[in-house]
Amino acid sequence: MANKAPKAPYKFNRKRNNMNTNIILSGVGGQGILSIAAVIGKAALNNDLYIKQSEVHGMSQRGGDVQSNLRISDSPIYSDLIPLKGADLILSLEPMEALRYLPFLKEDGWIVTSSVNFVNIPNYPDAEEILNEIRKHKNHVLIDVDALAKEAGSLRTSNMVLLGAALPYLGLPKEYIEQGVKDLFASKGEEIVNLNLKALNIVRS
Repeated sequence: MANKAPKAPYKFNRKRNNMNTNIILSGVGGQGILSIAAVIGKAALNNDLYIKQSEVHGMSQRGGDVQSNLRISDSPIYSDLIPLKGADLILSLEPMEALRYLPFLKEDGWIVTSSVNFVNIPNYPDAEEILNEIRKHKNHVLIDVDALAKEAGSLRTSNMVLLGAALPYLGLPKEYIEQGVKDLFASKGEEIVNLNLKALNIVRS
């Protein structure tokens, strides 16, 4: 896929007073899924939005998954779990993990996932079959995050590449997310902050 994201389905507007976004983040341990959750969380809290988060930690050396439910709203949230057919977005660094959570996606929800399979279990399904299953969903973005992360300057920024590809579907302005990136990586120095911002913005909107 070219490094250009489809147009956003809607724009954030604080005056509407009906902002609700449910996001499922998934991947394999060590890929940086929880850093994505941290950036989105900081972006929401910095702008006086409510957020609930639940996490499931797997073991990367055994092929375990890491998954997080993120619920963001401009009104109080009473559960941190996203119900079946309740997710607006599945954001995944591993395509098979994206498929795992399809039952939770709304009919008009979006899948934004890496096209790079993380094969670390002996019975991993056929890679192309997995991608074809994702392509069957009308609202999907498949992106080679590793290639774009290398272009940005470091393979370790693949999670920020994925987050950048999902910007049109988060329900949050880009500047909120950029500030979240700055806050999360500030302790690591300006060079690391700028590297992650470059990765975030390498997928052109």
